[in-house]
Amino acid sequence: MNNKTFNHIPCGQTLPLNNIHAVSVSMPSLQDVIDYEEQTPEILEKITTAYPRFIIHPYLKLLANYLKEKYEVCDNYEIILLSSQKAVKAVSCRYFIHNKFEFDEPFGVIKVLKGRQYQKVLKFIQHLGYNLSSRLAQDYLYKVGRIPKLHDEELENESKAKEILISTLAKAYKQPSQNVCLNPSGMNAMYCVLKGIKNIQARNGRTVLVQLGWLYLDTMNIVNHYFEESKIFYDVTKLDLLEEFLKKDGLKVSAIITEIPTNPLVQTVDLERLKNLCNTYNIPLVIDSTFATPYNLDLNSYADIYVESLTKFACGNADVLMGAIILNQNSKISHISYEFFKHADEPYIKDIQRMAYQIKDYEKRVKKISSNTKKLVNYLQKASFIDEVFYCLSPDFRENYEKLMIDENSLCGIVSVTFKKDFRTVYDKLNFAKGPSLGTEFTLLMPYTYLAHYDLIVSQKGQKLLKQIGLPTNLLRISVGTENIEDIINEFEKINEI
Repeated sequence: MNNKTFNHIPCGQTLPLNNIHAVSVSMPSLQDVIDYEEQTPEILEKITTAYPRFIIHPYLKLLANYLKEKYEVCDNYEIILLSSQKAVKAVSCRYFIHNKFEFDEPFGVIKVLKGRQYQKVLKFIQHLGYNLSSRLAQDYLYKVGRIPKLHDEELENESKAKEILISTLAKAYKQPSQNVCLNPSGMNAMYCVLKGIKNIQARNGRTVLVQLGWLYLDTMNIVNHYFEESKIFYDVTKLDLLEEFLKKDGLKVSAIITEIPTNPLVQTVDLERLKNLCNTYNIPLVIDSTFATPYNLDLNSYADIYVESLTKFACGNADVLMGAIILNQNSKISHISYEFFKHADEPYIKDIQRMAYQIKDYEKRVKKISSNTKKLVNYLQKASFIDEVFYCLSPDFRENYEKLMIDENSLCGIVSVTFKKDFRTVYDKLNFAKGPSLGTEFTLLMPYTYLAHYDLIVSQKGQKLLKQIGLPTNLLRISVGTENIEDIINEFEKINEI
């Protein structure tokens, strides 16, 4: 078969291609993924930029070195750059970092001892999402002559950008503009919400956070950092277990957090029943709506707080790190928005300009992706090489999902599959873009369990946990793009040749 639409992308190439602000990176073979997880020297030479919360951006490294020279920081320390002084305080309080030296910069700067402490602080920042913008670093470096040029890209007018962004989200979520708050990353939006929940609910003796479903890795890490007590219900279908727990401890629960649909198995909880439980015990419901998008599912009757990673479908091009908190005006807690918004940092203006330019096509992009996803699912369900397909309208979740659909084509743009053929061979043969992230206009594959939970794959205890939560090791998550659907299907047809 001769498919010229999708071509092999060498390991380490940015996704999107030739974009210094890209948040994804090509990992075309499963061995590339394994080498990345094991941090082999060979792979680190190839992969110099990737998801900014996981790998320090090249411009941030350059800027850190420049500031070490500028402030004559000795070699025993490393410089870490953050989005603001607010971020510095959050990190310093956790790790008791007290810099006697003042860094006079319009962003956050801390110095940390090399070695173990440096790595621990970096991991903590990964969870909090207070990352310094690569565009801010670029502008700084260009101004001081450390880089020769700025990346050429389309930006919305500076005076209109924030209004466009906020008003688009407000209209999409059917909320007033003052109920929308921007964050430097989706993970930071989640952190700010959980921090606000803790501050509010601790006064009422509500100290237990309930996680419903196997949530995204860093969401669970934030919970572990900030909540002494948390309860996880891995299976979103077994609300009887949650109900029994709430009968005993419902008045201790500060909030319930879940993803709609879940990542990566694309399952949808019975939201009507869940909301009734929340109402009974006066518990706020936090929904990560990144997969749902405001254009696929209507969550307005259920969510007290939405969190969306705008880096995904809202951007569509995987070149802006940004998130948003949206408070439901019908919620009992919407009047205390300051508790959720006060921890947030304003994203860098050029990130806002870029996102405002991209978000204008948000609805159109989602509708095209939804249409493609429906056709791809129909194909995959009949394909002889497929073992199992996980998608929004799988039989176990059809009724739950259909209640929320905005129209008949509102299919979430994520499909996860397992194969009857060797996973490594299948993964290596496909020429789609392959790497972290999702929601892109280009079809993007990710070997989810390998990239998100490699530590579980390589341990016996971890393998047992994966089996317990029903997460297959050899799972391929497909973020469906806007390309011609026949070209997408033809690329998958190559698996028949194996």
